[in-house]
Amino acid sequence: MKNYQKRCVSLLICQEVKPLPQSPAQSSLSTFFTGKTPKLHKKPETLEIPIRIRMHNQMVKKRVPEWLNSSLWSSPPSAFPADDDRAQRYTSNPSTPTTTTTSASVFDPPLPVPPPSSAREQPPPEPQPVDSVSDRDERGAAAPSPEDFSRQSQLLAELSKKIINVRELRKIAAQGIPDGAGIRSTVWKLLLGYLPPDRALWPSEVAKKRSQFKHFKDELLMNPSEITRKLEDNGTSCDSEESKSKGLLSRSHIAHGEHPLSLGKSSIWNQFFQDTEIIEQIDRDVKRTHPDMHFFSGDSQFAKSNQDALKNILVVFAKLNPGIRYVQGMNELLAPLYYVFKNDPDEEYAAAAEADTFFCFVELLSGFRDHFCQQLDNSVVGIRSTITRLSQLLKEHDEELWRHLEITTKVNPQFYAFRWITLLLTQEFNFADSLHIWDTLLSDSEGPQETLLRVCCAMLILVRRRLLAGDFTSNLKLLQHYPPTNISHLLYVANKLRVQSSG
Repeated sequence: MKNYQKRCVSLLICQEVKPLPQSPAQSSLSTFFTGKTPKLHKKPETLEIPIRIRMHNQMVKKRVPEWLNSSLWSSPPSAFPADDDRAQRYTSNPSTPTTTTTSASVFDPPLPVPPPSSAREQPPPEPQPVDSVSDRDERGAAAPSPEDFSRQSQLLAELSKKIINVRELRKIAAQGIPDGAGIRSTVWKLLLGYLPPDRALWPSEVAKKRSQFKHFKDELLMNPSEITRKLEDNGTSCDSEESKSKGLLSRSHIAHGEHPLSLGKSSIWNQFFQDTEIIEQIDRDVKRTHPDMHFFSGDSQFAKSNQDALKNILVVFAKLNPGIRYVQGMNELLAPLYYVFKNDPDEEYAAAAEADTFFCFVELLSGFRDHFCQQLDNSVVGIRSTITRLSQLLKEHDEELWRHLEITTKVNPQFYAFRWITLLLTQEFNFADSLHIWDTLLSDSEGPQETLLRVCCAMLILVRRRLLAGDFTSNLKLLQHYPPTNISHLLYVANKLRVQSSG
């Protein structure tokens, strides 16, 4: 991740923040897919760290919130759901939930599960093609809890309706989508707006978008030599019979823009050579995506086909959005989406995972596109501003910890939060836990960013004792290699921060 380190260093040496003009990335992405023109950014405020500390009795430290000492921390473990009958995932009549009710802002979390001893070293086993995500079941988890059964029943009941209540779906999915139900793919597409609430419109909508993606591939992934060959097949050349028999174009009939040595801006060959470097970067990053998972890595034909799909999506995205193009790390955001959609129990949807993933990836990235534009790093919408908001959030909820990190030990949040935020925590937890976190991130009606900042703040609070006892070196190492933790508990703490902020 050398690129991340370079950007972090460049952020730290910036002493003055200047307003920047509107990025072509914003105009290209938002105008092409949403039709909306982004507003000009206001002049951001300079990130300043207080240099005067009140001493002795004048320094007031916030007390540790009482809920951090709750007995919930030592409750017995919860379980994960077992596989369900995927053939009847929407048409069945699930039993009515018994006692579980969902609140718009506060929900009762599942009981904590002790974190695995080697969550990083032992990633979840990989499924075969078109299998559902059931990594936790394969690891030998206990029987599913009543909360899991109830939540699965509620999701199936909501998805079986002719008109789906997306607001209710968000409340249920925010607590986590049971892996065994085989419905995460459909729920994510609804949460990202790819599928409309009216189920009757699904066939026409997906057919239109899949056809559009096929058109993008045909137009943007074609080698210029193939375009030249098409011109020949269409009779655009009027060569002699001898030239035609050899299958060659006469030099006099090759347009200037179609010549491989043309340097014109409209030349298809010139553009092709300019794109070669970024395509090679995409290819290298895709091959490094989750090397411990057979789904993405290995010599099998299945793994190679998945790599090709990721590469196609990223290349098409880069060409459609020349302002952003491709930035290292986008492959990590694309991987969970493609994995979930490719493992859809519905074979038709699994076969079209590439097209479906592309449009959902565009929608997901629309809320974070400014984080990938280095020219906007110091703007009010850039990554530096977002990291500052995380720092302010920690100060609001745990000022003692904030002072120790940023004043006493001088651990700048950019050293660890840059990767947390830009990659949506995909590198901090194992793959199965990342999917659980994304269930909550995608369920926020205001967008994933606010929920992401609360989860990051909760991550700091959960290891506060180790941080308060550590120095610069130990704290930085801890936060750059976050220890395994119970994800349900983490999301519960993040939700408590939301309640306290709103209250």
